[in-house]
Amino acid sequence: MCRIREQVIIRAMDSSSHVAIIDRACRRIEAAESAPDLATLAAEAGLSPGHFQRLFKAAVGLSPKRYAMAQRQRRLDRSLRNAGSVTDAIYDAGYTASSGAYRDSQLLGMPPRSLKAGGLNEIIRHAAARTSLGPILVGATARGICMVEFGSPKALLAELRRRFPKASVEPADATLKKWVKRIIAVIDKARVDQGLPLDIRGTAFQMRVWNALTRLTRGETLAYAELAERIGAPDSARAVARACASNGIAVLVPCHRVVASDGALTGYKWGIQRKRRLLQQEQAASHDQVTVR
Repeated sequence: MCRIREQVIIRAMDSSSHVAIIDRACRRIEAAESAPDLATLAAEAGLSPGHFQRLFKAAVGLSPKRYAMAQRQRRLDRSLRNAGSVTDAIYDAGYTASSGAYRDSQLLGMPPRSLKAGGLNEIIRHAAARTSLGPILVGATARGICMVEFGSPKALLAELRRRFPKASVEPADATLKKWVKRIIAVIDKARVDQGLPLDIRGTAFQMRVWNALTRLTRGETLAYAELAERIGAPDSARAVARACASNGIAVLVPCHRVVASDGALTGYKWGIQRKRRLLQQEQAASHDQVTVR
């Protein structure tokens, strides 16, 4: 199924014909062994390259080139789990050289060889802790924090193992224990801590949304449509909302700062009450800082 239907509901295209044009382009990119270039896609749509690019990006949230890259990465993901070798998987996914696969794999979160093995040889450390908003489980790789979720530590540990089925899931080391203390301070005291390393993993579109969230300042809120504007995909507010709902790093990737267009608190994965408390604490801390100055 075309990714446009999986990830984005188009709300404001110039006409219904444009919906069909972008849908066909998605299918064309998904079916091609090598990605068609912008000029080819635009010519097939009967549009200028600039106009086609703007329509495509507004609907999908990515340029045609980035969309093709994301499709190729997904094919590589599937191939790595079944192919006889990493090299076979790379070429089966449509790469002409292994260097391209290893470059793109930064968005997959793991090198291809580790991804093929379901996290084999990766060490995922974990620690449970109590906060003023309830218990959390924190998971971390060698790159940084890959999970902060509210809920039952036992259930979340099972979820962590599901995400990394062949990784070595181990108790926290000294470094993670220090990180957990800092995370608790961020949650309980609305402390700003930009030094915590994050290992953010997701699709290309999700990464754009989540990275934009990390640039929001304490106490700042914005609507889903405004966040869509910030990432250059003004018609992808629904897709932005779904990316926020898929976030697995609570508070540090602050999806709680995204609200409805009328300011209402809606759609928080870990509960509206937690969202309200987080925002109240952040706004109070920001006000106190301004008052002190």
